[in-house]
Amino acid sequence: MAFDFDLFVIGAGSGGVRAARFAAGFGARVAVAESRYLGGTCVNVGCVPKKLLVYGAHYSEDFEQAQGFGWTAGKPSFDWPALIANKNREIERLNGIYRNLLVNSGVTLLEGHARIVDPHTVEINGKRHSAANILVATGGWPQVPDIPGKEHAITSNEAFFLAELPRRVLVVGGGYIAVEFASIFNGMGAQTVQAYRGPLFLRGFDQGVREHLRDELVKKGIDLRFNTEVTRIDKQADGTFAATLKDGSVIETDCVFYATGRRPMLDNLGLENTGVKFNKDGFIQVDDEYRTAEPSILAIGDVIGRVPLTPVALAEGMAVARRLFRPEEYRKVDYKLIPTAVFSLPNIGTVGMTTEEAREAGHEVKLFESRFRPMKLTLTESQEKTLMKLIVDAKTDRVLGVHMVGPDAGEIVQGIAIALKAGATKQVFDDTIGIHPTAAEEFVTLRTPVAQ
Repeated sequence: MAFDFDLFVIGAGSGGVRAARFAAGFGARVAVAESRYLGGTCVNVGCVPKKLLVYGAHYSEDFEQAQGFGWTAGKPSFDWPALIANKNREIERLNGIYRNLLVNSGVTLLEGHARIVDPHTVEINGKRHSAANILVATGGWPQVPDIPGKEHAITSNEAFFLAELPRRVLVVGGGYIAVEFASIFNGMGAQTVQAYRGPLFLRGFDQGVREHLRDELVKKGIDLRFNTEVTRIDKQADGTFAATLKDGSVIETDCVFYATGRRPMLDNLGLENTGVKFNKDGFIQVDDEYRTAEPSILAIGDVIGRVPLTPVALAEGMAVARRLFRPEEYRKVDYKLIPTAVFSLPNIGTVGMTTEEAREAGHEVKLFESRFRPMKLTLTESQEKTLMKLIVDAKTDRVLGVHMVGPDAGEIVQGIAIALKAGATKQVFDDTIGIHPTAAEEFVTLRTPVAQ
């Protein structure tokens, strides 16, 4: 059978664009359908604008700390609409770049909602297109629990377009999005409460990292409420909101921001017309090569629920393109030792095992830690402290995990991730000469294990 396309990608986010571009570069006939915005969540309502807002939030500390270095100026003021306008302009520029990347690669870009009619046919804007392979890369979507008044809550999708900065914000959730936005709102001057149903946020991260960040956020004035849940949200006569907690107490606020998880965005996609199967959480089931139960349909990124990170989706997209159209270059995505960062203030950077994971895996663990006040803060009143941590296998000397809480943690840990990928031992770290004076040199000067 002759098909219109060799590959039809639904979703022009990071993974979909990567798969489409490289498949076209390998000589395949490729189409991409997108119903919202080019670049997906990451570029439009995720990583990129989030990081810009984090930079903006940090300036409040920079202005304050500058006095210790002899700088004096009038009281700074913050213009939220100006930041959002500048952010929007940058995102529009990136949208254009994504468009050019696709078009210049020879990809056919179709803008509109795509729906799968059968295992080899996609309909968009009333026209049907046939394809040898269909790749679902539609990403995720934030979800709010079904509580009374849920319509009054916003998510990260709306937060990037608020007309003005709320004076008071309640952030609900304990994942990295909740932690990051609590830092953003707090850093920009909003009275910020973060409520989480568990005993401590960032479940799955190293316990020492979680505790250290908790202490630092409290120092910065964020009101952390653990072991609590919002049971209802009521809009008051003056336009503000009253969030009732499970203990009966009420938080009055100007904005209720929810970051309590994301679901795969598969609405009206037509997958019921295929043999595609789903797991208990609603994610698409795929094999090691991203094939679904329907042989002609593949899926990558947040819709498969593996590791919901942009660089992982990029790697998965590349793997699909290579396996289909350049098999001699194909290699599977390695999900081990994936570095990641949480852009809270201060940042978290992490790669490898947590202390808890290492012990559960049966390793005899040696821990090396350093907590210190960064040099930049020694001339200021700030009492913020950095945490650096190495987790080492006592028998093999191999470094199993590296964790940091502090300025530029993501930048520092990215380089160290390469060392862990190469199998570096603690002796290799010890034999590496540090760059002085930097915070990063602590990772190669840790000599004495901490008490277990």
